[in-house]
Amino acid sequence: MPNPLRLIVGLGNPGREYAATRHNAGAWLVEALAERIPAAFRAEAKFHAVVAGNGPRLAIPQTFMNRSGLAVAALARFYQIAPAEILVAHDELDLKAGAIKLKFGGGFAGHNGLKDIAAQLGTGEFWRLRIGIGHPRDGALSEQEVADYVLRPPSASDRAAIDAAIARAIGTWPRLAAGDYERAMHELHTQAGDAPPMNKEVK
Repeated sequence: MPNPLRLIVGLGNPGREYAATRHNAGAWLVEALAERIPAAFRAEAKFHAVVAGNGPRLAIPQTFMNRSGLAVAALARFYQIAPAEILVAHDELDLKAGAIKLKFGGGFAGHNGLKDIAAQLGTGEFWRLRIGIGHPRDGALSEQEVADYVLRPPSASDRAAIDAAIARAIGTWPRLAAGDYERAMHELHTQAGDAPPMNKEVK
């Protein structure tokens, strides 16, 4: 069985003005997980993050999204955590609100937080929990308009769907904590109503 997770990171932007925006969906998940464990966050300036727990550690970077790798790399170096023992929870434009997917490695789909983490770690071979936030499906939209979309709060119905997806993910926590990723993936994806493409999602 693969190694269990030692670091779970929730991506977002710091500050009250960003707390309810779609780009902070990863932070929402890690906050919910801290309540489940339970564990209290503390500010750790040397890690550029708020951190909770010991085994595993939960972290929410306190840099802006495109500098997320500073926190992840600092924690990984200090605690000697391998990339394959890291799970990064993040918002995903390419999934509808309420969808959630677990995968290992792969591309970044334009997500600047993932890009920076991979650059700082020297590899993209870490676990990702992709939290669907929906996409403003219009081919005429500019890159800036899409960026503005992720920096706005979701509608009430989308937020309810995202919260439900986060609750499903928290329900799989015992499997994730034990390193039983295939079972966690099966539970997570089939609960969402679709069959998990195991050959594509797991390496």
